[in-house]
Amino acid sequence: MTARALMVAAPRSGGGKTTVTLALLAALKRRGVRVGAAKTGPDYIDPAFHAAITGRPGLNLDSWCMPPPLLATVLQAAQQDVDLVVVESAMGLFDGLVAPEGARGAPADIAARFGIPVVLVLDVSGQGQSVGPIAKGFATWQADVPVAGVVLNRVASPRHARLTSGAVHAAGLPVLGTLLRQPGQPLPERHLGLVQAREHGGLTDWLEKLADKAEQELDLDAILATARPLPDLSHLLHGAGAQAAMLPPPGQRIAVAEDDAFSFLYGHLALFWRQAGAEVVPFSPLADQGPDPSCTACWLPGGYPELHAGQLAQAEHFKTALQHFATTRPVHGECGGYMVLGQGLEDAQGQRHQMAGLLGHATSFARRKLNLGYREATLQMDCLLGPARSRLRGHEFHYASVLEPGADQPLAALTAGDGTDLGLCGGQRGLVTGSFFHVLARVPDLT
Repeated sequence: MTARALMVAAPRSGGGKTTVTLALLAALKRRGVRVGAAKTGPDYIDPAFHAAITGRPGLNLDSWCMPPPLLATVLQAAQQDVDLVVVESAMGLFDGLVAPEGARGAPADIAARFGIPVVLVLDVSGQGQSVGPIAKGFATWQADVPVAGVVLNRVASPRHARLTSGAVHAAGLPVLGTLLRQPGQPLPERHLGLVQAREHGGLTDWLEKLADKAEQELDLDAILATARPLPDLSHLLHGAGAQAAMLPPPGQRIAVAEDDAFSFLYGHLALFWRQAGAEVVPFSPLADQGPDPSCTACWLPGGYPELHAGQLAQAEHFKTALQHFATTRPVHGECGGYMVLGQGLEDAQGQRHQMAGLLGHATSFARRKLNLGYREATLQMDCLLGPARSRLRGHEFHYASVLEPGADQPLAALTAGDGTDLGLCGGQRGLVTGSFFHVLARVPDLT
């Protein structure tokens, strides 16, 4: 049976999408609904919360990075053995690049392509009847993006609920719930978003309270009724398109760093690597573990090494084992992993810590500068990510800066999502590669 789907979206970031999504997932799972989830756009943190509730891999759907066959493959994976897929929108519903149409990285691209109805979350704090025109504008902006109803968030009082609900009804849309404003912050945040699910000691209790709130303040039956069956994706799943866009396994047995410092590995990469017959073997640098010697490749994902720089500097076995591994097998570091492959990492207090020394650069978190956006990378030489001249799509999201560039060969030439030339990035020395670039997919070359 085909699963049904709905999307939780909002006019902007910070409007309550994640809270509503997690509340829905927790409450519906409590009801016995088999729920799955996905996040539009590049993001690691929210999908980890989805996974904590659903017990399924956290997956991403990105219309700029992923061509339609790969999008369909990820969505097919998200709906396996579930009744309902809840897709959480990134940013605002229509936010993305200016072009190309339907592949801008906007959440609306996903809703339109797969006919997924939208539950629009409106933060009504500081507003009354003005929420009506906002709701109507979003509902009529793009004909193939169906807005099925509205959840009013941060409602101050019963009178406020009546005012805002009346305005939404006047706009021709149903109100699917009114979430009352609560003091305090529901989940702690840090510089890349929410604190990771794995670090949230009270997560289980918090999710139970969130499910209680959903049962009390959301019309769960009405929200379930908005969901539509996903379309038949079989015509996109077969053929060379999806396979050509997937990043193939970098080895038969892949040692992957996994702990509080290294956790930003995209769920679809690990899932498809396993489906291709590879084995993912986790290890913890923070526990002073090195990559399993039986592995054929090592991957250091992004994360928060800047918060654990002192502990990583003292992890002598990890560094020695990684150095030995790299003499005969490929090692790749993304973002935080790239920082750890360098000569040193300067923490927020300006103290420098010795890192693995497999590449020549050094980085600083004390000298912060936000780097954020879509990226296309063209590999300069053959490496673990693919042959020279291969093109990859992904993103950058980091505050760290390069203190010392080192003298390694560059890994890739980088352009922004709008085509702006960003120059060369990363480093490559022998079998070791790394950059701040996070890869989501390959650009298919089907010629």
